[in-house]
Amino acid sequence: MEIIEQGLHILMHLNDHLKTWIAEYGVWIYGIMFLIVFVETGLVVMPLLPGDSLLFAAGALAASEGSLNIFILIPLLIVAALLGDNLNYFVGHKLGELIKSKKKILFLKREHIEKTEKYYEKYGGKTVIIARFIPIVRTVAPFVAGAGSMKYKNYIINCVLGAILWVAGVTTLGYLCGNIEFIQKHFEIVIFGIIGISVLPVLIGVIKAKREGAAE
Repeated sequence: MEIIEQGLHILMHLNDHLKTWIAEYGVWIYGIMFLIVFVETGLVVMPLLPGDSLLFAAGALAASEGSLNIFILIPLLIVAALLGDNLNYFVGHKLGELIKSKKKILFLKREHIEKTEKYYEKYGGKTVIIARFIPIVRTVAPFVAGAGSMKYKNYIINCVLGAILWVAGVTTLGYLCGNIEFIQKHFEIVIFGIIGISVLPVLIGVIKAKREGAAE
């Protein structure tokens, strides 16, 4: 419980913690943020690290404090996201048949992979791009793409496009908004808003699935 409370405190005051980390670690802050993005996108068991909020906060600090260089930040974190996604894809590719042969391994169920395969068949590669903007889903989607039947050639094109849109888009948004007084004074409200908008597609999907299940 204490760990969860600490995690929420860091998330809600991410800009203050980033300032502290920059003061303590200097240029190594780029490596720390690289590692956070890489782990969140690359390890399917670590889906709860801050992604959107970290990018937004880093962009805001680059604008308001000047302690981060956005022209280093964006390319670096795009590379982190791509490396993480590709690791996730190939781990999923190696373990896909094992998961399908069993009902469940850890929190991964065979039915989840089968459903996601159908989703990929219906919506194609754009699923990879859409998933990038949804917490938890962006961590699981590359794994499932590898475990399923999605060809790497189709995956990597959308993976690169999704990484560029996600990192550049969210970081630039933070950069453009970083000097707005309301955002500086009420950063925790902004973070709640980002999280709410990010998880909204998941909530809509769950509600829709329940309604369809009830109708059947």
